[in-house]
Amino acid sequence: MKKITNSRDPLEVIGRAKGYSREKLVLNLPRHSKFSPVLMQHIKKLPEVILRNSGTPLAKKINRMMREVFTEAYRAKQFARTEINSRGVLFGVVHLKHRVIDLVLNYFHDRWPQCVICLYNEHTHKTGVIDEKGLIREINFPLKNVVEKISKNRPLIPYFDDIQFSGEEIFETLYKSQFISERENQPYFKRMIPDQCFKLPGMKNGVEKRFRNRNLNEFL
Repeated sequence: MKKITNSRDPLEVIGRAKGYSREKLVLNLPRHSKFSPVLMQHIKKLPEVILRNSGTPLAKKINRMMREVFTEAYRAKQFARTEINSRGVLFGVVHLKHRVIDLVLNYFHDRWPQCVICLYNEHTHKTGVIDEKGLIREINFPLKNVVEKISKNRPLIPYFDDIQFSGEEIFETLYKSQFISERENQPYFKRMIPDQCFKLPGMKNGVEKRFRNRNLNEFL
């Protein structure tokens, strides 16, 4: 009778593994700006348990690079400030040094599937576009030019004409509603929006910094 073996990482089984699976690393680590084929060779050779638990300095480096990739994509989704025009074109500016523009575009596409999404990447100086069908392309033109060209070929949509907004207006209203005595939680606010986030395009002149640095009495 053959002995049954379980090759899964024991810490993964009990939900304690901290790193990423080999499959996820192979799929996503090439997104990192400093990725090299040599890293992929190491990933394929290192045991899964070492990868999942950062068991060597190299495994720690690989997992750190993965966190950098997903953190950048997450913060772009969280802090990008977008606007929408009457033609159903949603647009904004991001700064992405890793290859995650598709993750960010798909996030906005899921939220606004009836729109064309245009995001200008300050790092690459390209505008990423995703249409209603989910097709993604990158264009070597500034955001304004791309939005104007796409909008020109789209009809005026009354629904979008009625919901004109800017990201700044939305967040101004949001934080004013949050800064009341029953909801004050300055440490949580600072933890959720670290200082480095204020370097992002949507946050450089964002209302968050102004709200975070003021006393509660100023809002009452």
